[in-house]
Amino acid sequence: MKTATLSSYTDKPLADCTDLELFNALLSLVADATRERGYNQGKKRLYYISAEFLIGKLLSNNLINLGLYDSVRDELAACGRDLSALEEMELEPSLGNGGLGRLAACFLDSCATLGLPADGIGLAYHCGLFRQNFADNRQCESPDYWLRWGQDSWLRRTSRHFRVSFGGFDVTSTLYEIDVTGYEGKSGKLRLFDVDSADERVIHSGISFDKDDVTKNLTLFLYPDDSDDAGRLLRVYQEYFMVSNGAQLILDECQARGSNLHDLADYAAIQINDTHPTMVIPELIRLLGEHGIAFDEAVSIARDVCAYTNHTILAEALETWPKHFIEQVAPQLIPIIDQLDKLVRDSCEDPFVQVIDEHGNVHMANIDIHFSHSVNGVAALHTKILEDVELAPFYKLYPEKFNNKTNGITFRRWCIECNPELAGLITQTIGDDWKHDATRLEDLLAHQDDDGLLDQLSKIKRHNKERFATWLRAHQGTEVDPDAIFDVQSKRLHEYKRQQLNLLWATNTYLQVKAGKLPERKVCMLFGAKAAPAYTIAKDIIHAIICLGKVVAADPVASQYLQVVMIENYNVTAAERLIPAADVSEQISLASKEASGTSNMKFMLNGALTLGTMDGANVEIAELVGKGNIYTFGEGSDEVIARYQRGDYDPRSYYEGDERLKEAVDFLRGPQMLEVGNAESLERLTAELLGKDWFMTFPDFDSYLTEKARVLNDVADQHSWQRKALVNIAKAGFFSSDRTIEQYNRDIWHLSVDSSRSCE
Repeated sequence: MKTATLSSYTDKPLADCTDLELFNALLSLVADATRERGYNQGKKRLYYISAEFLIGKLLSNNLINLGLYDSVRDELAACGRDLSALEEMELEPSLGNGGLGRLAACFLDSCATLGLPADGIGLAYHCGLFRQNFADNRQCESPDYWLRWGQDSWLRRTSRHFRVSFGGFDVTSTLYEIDVTGYEGKSGKLRLFDVDSADERVIHSGISFDKDDVTKNLTLFLYPDDSDDAGRLLRVYQEYFMVSNGAQLILDECQARGSNLHDLADYAAIQINDTHPTMVIPELIRLLGEHGIAFDEAVSIARDVCAYTNHTILAEALETWPKHFIEQVAPQLIPIIDQLDKLVRDSCEDPFVQVIDEHGNVHMANIDIHFSHSVNGVAALHTKILEDVELAPFYKLYPEKFNNKTNGITFRRWCIECNPELAGLITQTIGDDWKHDATRLEDLLAHQDDDGLLDQLSKIKRHNKERFATWLRAHQGTEVDPDAIFDVQSKRLHEYKRQQLNLLWATNTYLQVKAGKLPERKVCMLFGAKAAPAYTIAKDIIHAIICLGKVVAADPVASQYLQVVMIENYNVTAAERLIPAADVSEQISLASKEASGTSNMKFMLNGALTLGTMDGANVEIAELVGKGNIYTFGEGSDEVIARYQRGDYDPRSYYEGDERLKEAVDFLRGPQMLEVGNAESLERLTAELLGKDWFMTFPDFDSYLTEKARVLNDVADQHSWQRKALVNIAKAGFFSSDRTIEQYNRDIWHLSVDSSRSCE
């Protein structure tokens, strides 16, 4: 590749340029370098369809992947300018929310790096989920306008347009693209559709808007509020818009590469990421029919092309839409869905597996399982639960379809980019082969008794804590002590992830301090999470965390030993600062409920030790690092599933039987909390815990307190702690998304690696 300089993209000396001029020049430099390297090509292409792509800021990532980071940084430094200041200018693309979207981003990165022809398919949201801010100690939502006038964006408008027919009206779309750079190789693309009639002016206060004005609001927000029928219907409109555009694009491109559509499976693999893209199956069948392909053959083609990833067993994510919703949105799909339902009914009488149930609801996951050729879970435990419990009738029908693909992360972004000091130390210790092959991290195990190396790990952790403290002060004006233990729980706010259990620990700790039982070292509890706007209890948990933080901060004694902080508008940018700084990684979901988790992998890679239940990928982490290098507690998945089946859980019996638990729960609605909090919200949360506690916080409370005490005691011995951290870093290579993608390709997609993928 030709050596490019930033100065060749400006019409004046770099020192005389504004930051905006330099930023825009950087984006042009990256765009040209990406095009020069080229895009992965092949006869068969993967189309990864997902409602979310949480790609994060891209400037540093792209410069690193293209091998330009050091030269650009040095060129800027030579004229007195700072690359980090330009990095701060970038707005994070608001195209995703949680682990589902971040996983999709990691997968695209690995596909590009491995030379696989692969593109993401999704929607070009104008405002994403929302921007979170705290007012009156509560979560408030506002539009996240991530495209700023005058500032260049990675989002590139194309000249390609498609027409999508809804019931009673048509809309026109425009295709946008974002380059996905591979590490020292070629690139893929994230391909996003926007409706041409979108109008941000329909947004009123906060994130409220007229949900019925579909032509204007269709692509404004990710996951519009579904607390009413209008919101739920809008989601169906979004999902059909996404898959109709995607299916049209796929057929057009495959035909351009030589497909006669009868052989579509030789040209395309479609991965359905959770149930949001399910309608691509009937839409593909419909479009194939328009090309003269008979229904039975079209079904067979769709099955050969499509594969489905299940990300959770939660009913709320296994989407079910009233048939009349789909009839209103895409009436052209109803005859096809009816035929698919008949195919299932003719072959199996079990109501559980039918496409349309007795109430007239269409089960999207059922379509995916019947009419895809592969169904995968995302961690060993999760897949076993799917096969044995949640989807057992399907597994009995199609055992050959089910397989596990344990999730992974892009370790280059989550170490090389966000923790450069650690990356440098690893390279200094074992060489740089690990940047291409994460399994080489295991070479670090030969150095676990190297006192100098362990001291360096400790110093790097301290520096990262200082860096995070500086960022948090600038981000929201909150001061944290880098000498404190950083105990972190960062993930989407949902009751099954059990931030409420962590909240009860913090409350108990505060009460212990007030009773004179002082810990040896200060603990800083750091939470990062957004709650869905209509998820009232989740927002109540955020409110309680913020309120407890205020109570603790106002106490001159307790504040010396405990701090409780909620990070505002937690996103990838915040994660890249927080994760390298963490000492303890909280992964405390109710066993059997977390499909995988990927934040656990990011923390592990950055030298934090896991405190968690034996749930999701925690099980595999424990197997890899050994029980001496992870902290586990709580009831196991078998016990939890049995409890649900018995239906005999009584939270109040635990509340009455454990004085510490009772005091903590009572404190949440006590006078100190009510001084800073909302009575209705705090009462509702405690009533939910005492009356339902659907995700069984109370049974694990005692073992959680015991194990966390052990964690906080062990962290005092930094030499031993960093040795445990080194083992975790060394074993984190298994969780590379490169490994995951190689398995997907070997078992499901069967793509050929671009033979000219080298950038030499």
